[in-house]
Amino acid sequence: MSFGDPNNPYGNQPSYGQQPGYPQQAPQGVPPQGVPPQGMPPQYGYPAQPYGAYPPAGMPGMGMPGLPPLAHWGERVGAWLLDLLIIVAPMYALGFVDLARSDDPETADPGAFFAVGVVYFFVMGFYQLYREGKTGQTTGKKVLRISVRRERDGNTLGFGMAFVRKIAHALDSFSCYLGWLWPLWDPKRQTFADKVCNTVVIKVAKG
Repeated sequence: MSFGDPNNPYGNQPSYGQQPGYPQQAPQGVPPQGVPPQGMPPQYGYPAQPYGAYPPAGMPGMGMPGLPPLAHWGERVGAWLLDLLIIVAPMYALGFVDLARSDDPETADPGAFFAVGVVYFFVMGFYQLYREGKTGQTTGKKVLRISVRRERDGNTLGFGMAFVRKIAHALDSFSCYLGWLWPLWDPKRQTFADKVCNTVVIKVAKG
């Protein structure tokens, strides 16, 4: 029966700082794993706001390396159509109520119901823009589980930048609507407005 090294009868004992059940501390001045160094902005490797449980970026079908999973063009179109329906449909519905109440629909002027619809159009449009800037999601984007984020650090845009991005979509239309189709083949799936504003549209987890 062997008792190990006779010159070391106590065997290999754990050294100080490596006691059983206690994780080894990082050296002084070295930040723990997953925490960005002081003064550095949070990058996609150190997300300030987690995107959800997704496979590592850069895997097949996961978009560009260093970016979360990017939204497909169809998801973006679906979210846009849903937002358009939410904002525009009630205004026209109230306008049709005015027509139905008039004696001669062909010569009827816009009435009180249509005026209420116009007010709703602007209020709801402002609200959706506010939501997009603050949370990254309009109602349509929330349903489709996609979100607009800053490409640099993954944070939300804020109302001001969301408004600028909305105006920048004019570039997508002025180019014979080519900008709206650009995400179909662009590596980052960006429209021209996204490129100007340095934004990306990503997938988010359910919740």
